[in-house]
Amino acid sequence: MTFDQILTLLVLAAVVAALIWDKLRSDVVALAGAAFLLMTGVVRPVEVQAAFASPAIVALASLFVIAYAMELSGLLDTAIAKVVALCKRIGAAGLWVLIGLSGILSAFLNNTPIVVLAAPVVRDVAKSLNRSPKRYLIPLSYAAVLGGCCTLIGTSTNLLVADMAMAAGQPRFGIFEITPVGLWVALIGGIYLMLIGSRLIKADDGAEEMATAEAAEKSEDFRAPGLQGGIIGHVQPFTEHVDLQPWKAITSSAIFVGVVAAAALNIAPIAACAFAGAVLLILLKVVTADEAYAGLRPEVLMLIAGMIVLGIALDETGLAGSATTLLLGSMEDMSPLLALIILYGATLFATEILSNATVAVLFTPVAVTMAEAFSVSPRPFLTAIMIAGSAAFATPFGYQTNVIVYQMGGYNYMDFMKVGLPLNLITWVVGVIAIQYYFPF
Repeated sequence: MTFDQILTLLVLAAVVAALIWDKLRSDVVALAGAAFLLMTGVVRPVEVQAAFASPAIVALASLFVIAYAMELSGLLDTAIAKVVALCKRIGAAGLWVLIGLSGILSAFLNNTPIVVLAAPVVRDVAKSLNRSPKRYLIPLSYAAVLGGCCTLIGTSTNLLVADMAMAAGQPRFGIFEITPVGLWVALIGGIYLMLIGSRLIKADDGAEEMATAEAAEKSEDFRAPGLQGGIIGHVQPFTEHVDLQPWKAITSSAIFVGVVAAAALNIAPIAACAFAGAVLLILLKVVTADEAYAGLRPEVLMLIAGMIVLGIALDETGLAGSATTLLLGSMEDMSPLLALIILYGATLFATEILSNATVAVLFTPVAVTMAEAFSVSPRPFLTAIMIAGSAAFATPFGYQTNVIVYQMGGYNYMDFMKVGLPLNLITWVVGVIAIQYYFPF
């Protein structure tokens, strides 16, 4: 191994260890790794500049601004209020309507504010119907995660994998290209949650337990873990009620639909469409420039930029290629399908303990090289990383929405294991079958 490869491997190990240790913010960890690689000359300043100007960063920043404008318009609060009225009329079935709606919205909007707004509603409506909120809060979080798997803009993972694939010379992913696979995974996963998953949780309507959960929710000492799929920080900015402002709601929604339509029709890349939409919101005074900056969520963007720098180092030093060669050597007699199954499982396991951005950086080069070694299309392998990279169900700290319901519902760690582990296995099987059908080798 060369000196640069050894340095890169040490930095990678240190970053992964720090993320698992979870005592430092994950964006700080990623930026520290990038800074060390820059200072030691493993990566050049121009490559770091390219990471911060990545299309994934531009697209995410712009989409954050558009989503924030929709939140400030009161649109989400109004939608939640309508569903509450529905729940009062049709009972417990309305809770599943709300959970399903949250999953649908999460395919296009950041799922953190969606769950923050919906979780207290689910809890209070369930209690008013004399049902345990525990049976519904975990499914709410999981539905939001599953919804994010359905489009290219559903999660930062999808955008990052698509961006890295383009950098490796692959054709650009369409905004709805992975939707057929994501829909099957979300549909089967949703049916499992409704019919089986919610019944695996021990219901306890004890007032003392719920009071403890509500106290924990309000506690200033609560610190959301850093291993939340690249989505870090506190949820308090999303908790204030906003009255509906019709003009702003209509305008921000129309611009968002226009961005999605323009990207879907290949009029321009998603980064360009989203950037134009964010600027248009400011020009039309739907949001002020200061509000747009407030919605950027720099901690998420910096985490992803730092991980992109690490990915560049893995590629430039040849470390990714060497690791893939060793991996492929052990798969010499395997079929592409078996390799796909193994890659999906490895990604699924890694995303339970690492941020989604880290998983995308580590596994995307492997996917491309693996496809080239088998002389097949990289699309199935890249899609597997997108779907599996967001499927963090087996721990309460795999994704920020899990953390939100973890404290609110008064769950223990094993509740997530009991519901999430079977869901991981189900989505693994469904994901591989759907990928094989829609993205044949």
